[in-house]
Amino acid sequence: MSVDFDAVRAWIADDPDPETRKQLTDLVEATQEPGEESARALDDLADRFSGMLQFGTAGLRGELGGGPNRMNRAVVIRAAAGLTAFLRDTVGEDFTVVIGCDARYGSEDFARDTATVVTAAGGRALMLPARKPTPMLAFAVNHLDADAGVMVTASHNPPRDNGYKVYLGARPQAAVYLAETVSQASVAHATAGAPGMAFAGIGAASEDVAHERATHGAGAQIVAPFDAQIASHIARVESVADVARAESGWESVDVTEEYLASIAEVRSRLGVSDAPADLRIVHTSMHGVGNDTTLTALKQAGFTRITPVEAQAQPDPDFPTVTFPNPEEPGALDLAFETAKAANAQLVIANDPDADRVSIAVPIPDSPGAFRQLTGDEVGLLLGDFIASRTPGTVANSLVSSRALAQAADFHGVPHRTTLTGFKWISRGTDLVFGYEEALGYSVDPQVVRDKDGVSAAVVIAHLVAELHAQGRTVDDELKRIRVRDGIFLTAPYTIRVTNLKHIDKMLDRLASAPPADLGGSAVTEVVDLSEGSASLPGTPGFALLTESGDRVVIRPSGTEPKLKCYLEAVETADESTYPQALAEARAKLDRITADLAEFLQ
Repeated sequence: MSVDFDAVRAWIADDPDPETRKQLTDLVEATQEPGEESARALDDLADRFSGMLQFGTAGLRGELGGGPNRMNRAVVIRAAAGLTAFLRDTVGEDFTVVIGCDARYGSEDFARDTATVVTAAGGRALMLPARKPTPMLAFAVNHLDADAGVMVTASHNPPRDNGYKVYLGARPQAAVYLAETVSQASVAHATAGAPGMAFAGIGAASEDVAHERATHGAGAQIVAPFDAQIASHIARVESVADVARAESGWESVDVTEEYLASIAEVRSRLGVSDAPADLRIVHTSMHGVGNDTTLTALKQAGFTRITPVEAQAQPDPDFPTVTFPNPEEPGALDLAFETAKAANAQLVIANDPDADRVSIAVPIPDSPGAFRQLTGDEVGLLLGDFIASRTPGTVANSLVSSRALAQAADFHGVPHRTTLTGFKWISRGTDLVFGYEEALGYSVDPQVVRDKDGVSAAVVIAHLVAELHAQGRTVDDELKRIRVRDGIFLTAPYTIRVTNLKHIDKMLDRLASAPPADLGGSAVTEVVDLSEGSASLPGTPGFALLTESGDRVVIRPSGTEPKLKCYLEAVETADESTYPQALAEARAKLDRITADLAEFLQ
């Protein structure tokens, strides 16, 4: 594998971090060693210099280390320079960026580097205290009327990774939308034979449209076309040495109290401000930054009988007690379950490391010390039904999440919206009161925090469970009540990992040309090519398969990993007497659908 050593040496000379400079220098020297060490060093360098780490709608995310295809100070400084150039282009020199970070390796350095670049570019850089949850940064963007927010985090990724999430306020979004609208109008007039014509009213009308669109997404993560525009500015940075960086001048701000007050307002709006204090809760922050904020929010809500998982309570970038710091992963909650058994807990709450997601588990009846972890769709249904019954407004979830939320919305007479995957889409809209995605992401206050928020969601979940306990009922009792009313919608994931991305293309081609005739014993009646889009949903790669019995499978390639992701949903109806059998049949059907898919896609 070839390596351009001139490019490597040029990068080393331009790298401001002595640690990553040494890392790369050692690799270059290792290529001169005999035998396998040289080959390994060459392969490593080739990967590190295979291209620049790509900036997209998720910002940056990758493995820590030296080189352009890694997360490091040189890459982050370039990203910060591109972001500030974009902001200067869209809103002028008077722009504000709020910056936060988690406790991963490099996070504080990356946050500080961003502040130095923003300040030197003439912007106002507002630094949150280190080691704060991602939703607090998302809250701060709108609360502080910032033009952009940067959160340095890799969420629940392995310890070797870090990332750089970007949020945009209303002003830069409105500027881009206005430019688009005026450009489209200019093209239309030119096509009509009136180039250069001053068309009456276009300025005011365009401005209204642009500001309305911007308001819908103010404070949300970036979507197209913002990602490409920022990436274009990043690509113009030829050298880190050319990027101006200030020695001082940024401001420290702490919005913790204001963020916690916003959660109290959610409780009040939902009519759950007085919580029973006797619910026994076990909480884990998974070695992340959510412990203090989540426990404070719960205690302010009246929950005082909280037992933290002590071994996981403090931030630790090595995540030593878990294989993967992700509540979805098998074994990730083992310590929480041990703690819950000892504490005789009635609810287990698990945040991921940056506390933007939350998972819960509840005791299994007649199985002392055993707990059942709910799926993301089950929690989404519980929260969605709870909120829709108390607050008017739209509820939303992504196309890979369960259709049960739409049924609950219909029952309560509130609008429901299906979106593309990711909270950059789910959180948009001025009438939204709740949104969720099956991957443990929930937004219970989307007008204030335009992202998933595992802290405020944990508080609302605790209230919901406390109310059920006060009525002598369980979470499974509540799920049964909703399912008897609206239908049983059980979901399960199925993932195919590949070593060659061409295999994913082949599987998608097969779905397009010769889809399966039946799944789980029911005929496939419709195959929807999601890339074609619809009136309500933009196009996205993948397919949806619908069966005669109402079951559904959504299949799409992962946006971040080499795998094909399948989202299975089995549907049954039941009354009080037939519910156990119908639930068992739905589970069995999921197993059959999984087996059929595995055979079809192998």
